[in-house]
Amino acid sequence: MISEKMQEHVKNSSIIRAMFEEGKRLSAIYGAENVFDFSLGNPSVEPPQEVKEAILEIVNHENAISIHGYMNNSGYEDVRASIAASINHKFGTAFNQNSIIMTVGAGGGLNVIFKTLLNPRDEVITFAPFFGEYKSYVKNYDGELVVVSANTATFQPNLEEFKTKINAQTKAVIINSPNNPTGVVYSKETLIKLADILREKQKELGTDIYLISDEPYRELAYDRVEVPYVTKFYANTIIGYSFSKSLSLPGERIGYLVIPDEVTDSENVIAAANIATRILGFVNAPSLFQRVVAKCLDAKVNLEAYNKNRELLYHSLLSYGYECIKPEGAFYMFVKSPIEDDIEFCRLAKEKNILVVPGTSFFCPGYIRIAYCVSYETIKNSLPGFKALIEELK
Repeated sequence: MISEKMQEHVKNSSIIRAMFEEGKRLSAIYGAENVFDFSLGNPSVEPPQEVKEAILEIVNHENAISIHGYMNNSGYEDVRASIAASINHKFGTAFNQNSIIMTVGAGGGLNVIFKTLLNPRDEVITFAPFFGEYKSYVKNYDGELVVVSANTATFQPNLEEFKTKINAQTKAVIINSPNNPTGVVYSKETLIKLADILREKQKELGTDIYLISDEPYRELAYDRVEVPYVTKFYANTIIGYSFSKSLSLPGERIGYLVIPDEVTDSENVIAAANIATRILGFVNAPSLFQRVVAKCLDAKVNLEAYNKNRELLYHSLLSYGYECIKPEGAFYMFVKSPIEDDIEFCRLAKEKNILVVPGTSFFCPGYIRIAYCVSYETIKNSLPGFKALIEELK
């Protein structure tokens, strides 16, 4: 017998992963070139050349015992110092190595910080649409995820509703910008208003509310759109970052948390996060790739490849009659389903070997997510299917 908690997880297993597995099944039947899999945010752009060079340099010239051995739970001191210095240079912050904890990707980092902060029945607020795993991560520590409904006009956070959801049980708020699944970047104005609400509620309730900013797509922004650095707006901010998308390293599971000195009780939060890293079984982030990313902090993936995909897909879908806000970042497009039932639309799309994910998976029914981090040819060859689908539904 598996645990009751895991029974629930199995029952509500990720639709995204299920669609990804379906894509592999269909590819075996029809050929990969005839299946258009937009289900998973798996980068199609190769890592920058600097990554390969760093791996070879480290493996060929550094001590093997050191490369593959244990270190402090928080990670190598020199790596954390390099990351802090890089952030300070880019954003005018004043972090030091103690502010940085290396993590097993962004998901590992979020689990570490929720383990650190949450008591049973504590509430974490997030804004729909959102990455569905947030619910599981919070539930891991017997917390409750409270969802603010989507503002479908702009997909900026619905701040009026947000105000009404904050109460004495609210321990944290989690945001994600550039956003998965919409590609929207939360504006400076939005973040200022969000921070004002949080400060007002902290004072009113006599408690601390932590703002957790989940930022795996920070470096993927188009048209010179600014992605504001959230610690500048609210003192009780913790950043979760991943190199999965910025360096095309999703399978290497490497990222970090930023816990600034300004965070309430920061010394204990940092100490507890280090212990959480160990007792969750991570022990430490992958040793080789800690050293690799430290040498690649200024490296960039070929963002133009994603932008080329974005432009073709967006303008083509609009010309066929689909409705969508143009994404400003990440590599997702959140498109209004031509029929009310987004799950049914995804089923109909699958009949044309097009795999997309229903907005219901992101707590925003009536939409579909298209992950355009695929080859340009995949997008071009899928367009007749998208066009035929909407014409059949008119």
